[in-house]
Amino acid sequence: MRLLEGKTGIVFGVANRRSIAWAIAQAWAQAGATLAFTYQGERLKENVEELAATFGADTLILPCDVRQDDEIASVFAALENKFGTLHLLLHSVAFAPRDALEGAFINTSREAFRIAHDVSAYSLVALARAAAPLMTEGGSILGLSYYGARKVVPHYNVMGVAKAALEASTRYLAYDLGPKRIRVNCISAGPVNTLAARGIAGFQDMLRHYELKAPLKRNVTADELGATGTFLASDGAAAITGQVLYVDCGYQIMGM
Repeated sequence: MRLLEGKTGIVFGVANRRSIAWAIAQAWAQAGATLAFTYQGERLKENVEELAATFGADTLILPCDVRQDDEIASVFAALENKFGTLHLLLHSVAFAPRDALEGAFINTSREAFRIAHDVSAYSLVALARAAAPLMTEGGSILGLSYYGARKVVPHYNVMGVAKAALEASTRYLAYDLGPKRIRVNCISAGPVNTLAARGIAGFQDMLRHYELKAPLKRNVTADELGATGTFLASDGAAAITGQVLYVDCGYQIMGM
């Protein structure tokens, strides 16, 4: 039996085929899960529709701006109608204005700080709150973080602070939802060449730095992130919640 046979899930944050969210979604589907997808804005709709269609013409694809509570409510109403019960949720949503990812963190505007935290951190709380009533058989909620939540990464700036809020939210949600047998965890991935990552100044230098400094002397692959996401969604991780799991070829352990 495949690890996620009979499970249903919703994936937030696929932008294109290079997205970490897409790598995890593919792994979940290969493990037997039936998935639905959301997209944010018409610009990404076609990409998500094309990718999701590879799982079948009847795959549920829904618009969702995670800043809008009414759109979140509509998504979960559609999920309840389609699946009845939900088991898996992937949160791969993050955004900060481009100018906040350049220059010095001290120059972050109040509005950029608000937007980064609303989209990148509070959205996990909002989605978990909406998902919990459908997770009547227990469930797994998975977010994506990055090392910049713990240590200073030049140019990551306000996104690092927002990811720290995401990781703290993961722990508090794990505590709240544990009695319902809903687990909440984060993967802290090493750098991956995604659409979002390319918006960070000096990203190519970051890739080379990881290859040089990580114990495994390479960068993580999308397939490896998919495999970790499948493990955390499976019964094999039934006693793991509130954790941030580093999948970065060992970079996180290094001091120099």
